[in-house]
Amino acid sequence: MNNTKHILLFDGICNLCHASVRFINKRDKKNQFEYLALHSEEGKEWVKKYKLPAETDSVILFSNNQVFTKSEATLEICRLLPRPWKWFVVFKLIPQKWRNGIYDWIAENRYRWFGIKESCEIHSQKSNYKLQRKQEEE
Repeated sequence: MNNTKHILLFDGICNLCHASVRFINKRDKKNQFEYLALHSEEGKEWVKKYKLPAETDSVILFSNNQVFTKSEATLEICRLLPRPWKWFVVFKLIPQKWRNGIYDWIAENRYRWFGIKESCEIHSQKSNYKLQRKQEEE
């Protein structure tokens, strides 16, 4: 069994991002993902450690010493989830420039379309946060 933890950084005040994290968490039966708010102190440390631009405004996945952003992160997350979600990797057949164009368009409009939170639901910024499955069942 693979005990690798994949660290997922996301926009802590974005409703779409929170819904995505809840979606992933609910399907993460192997308990392989840990979540951090992108703009938390620990999230900023990860961004700095991997020499990503400080203004990065994308989902970021750290997995097996690799860094994935934008559509690559999204499709890598899908690959790590059980079927049928892993089948979404077929979208890698679409050129990355096109996929990232769509990703950027959604990202630019996410607050307008889905709204924002006043604060991130993650209260402990000093430790990796694993959402409680109980919250998902409510």
